[in-house]
Amino acid sequence: MEQLLTERRNNRTNNLDQWSTIEIIQFMNEEEKIVDLAIENQEKNIETVITEITKCLEQKGRLIYVGAGTSGRLGVLDAAECIPTFGVSKDQVIGVLAGGNKAFVEAIEGVEDDFNQGSSDLEALKISNKDIVVGIAASGRTPYVLGALNYAKEKNAQTVALACNKDSEIGKCAQLKIELDVGPEVLSGSTRLKSGTAQKKVLNMLSTISMIRIGKVYENLMVDVKATNKKLKRRAEHILSTVGEIPMEEAQQILLRTDYQLKLAIIMVKKNLEMKEAKQLLASKNEFLRSALED
Repeated sequence: MEQLLTERRNNRTNNLDQWSTIEIIQFMNEEEKIVDLAIENQEKNIETVITEITKCLEQKGRLIYVGAGTSGRLGVLDAAECIPTFGVSKDQVIGVLAGGNKAFVEAIEGVEDDFNQGSSDLEALKISNKDIVVGIAASGRTPYVLGALNYAKEKNAQTVALACNKDSEIGKCAQLKIELDVGPEVLSGSTRLKSGTAQKKVLNMLSTISMIRIGKVYENLMVDVKATNKKLKRRAEHILSTVGEIPMEEAQQILLRTDYQLKLAIIMVKKNLEMKEAKQLLASKNEFLRSALED
């Protein structure tokens, strides 16, 4: 553990407890800038991982994040946000957290050290060679994550390591790796800080860009948004009004007819088609709105 950058003492903050509040704020903000450089240095690896995730999703496989503690919670958060943002099912992008759902809101001691449980939790998902598993661990050595990655490899799933230490154990285990060199934390060993920020930013890229690649975005609009509340319904109405160049009231009426299937509504407006014809056109273009509109 002492050899891990994320566990080392940050010599610049040895007197942290004696600093003023504004001094701590300024230093923490300055340290966060290191995250951007760390990600910049891994851009090609991130691109490679996104390419593999895209292939997996196109083949109806699953994107599965696995982690413990902060790393695991970030994976669960990213997976959960994909459902309303991109209209995917909860079975297509999955977050697996050591200790289960209870561990999201409270620390459960020892669960991250259980190699076999990592394997068992993935076994329960019936992993196959269509899936891609992203193991997330700031230290890069969490036994739970190593167990999950080992099991995924046995099932011929694609495996990815996301760590905040170079030459990580999970990086050696996985087929692909993203290792973010963010250095020692302001508060020694508190990897929910820079490491957490770095992981969150990379996860944003992995999910968002993969969803763009499989047709979940048109221009810079979330056209597969799942309108499950008033805010998201309003967003869908605004998108249709903007893209279709129609009044908001008309957009609302059309979306009500399509049960808020935004892509379908856009095609109906832009191509002047009835719902059945619009569905057929969209299906023929593998749900890519741009292709359907350019047909």
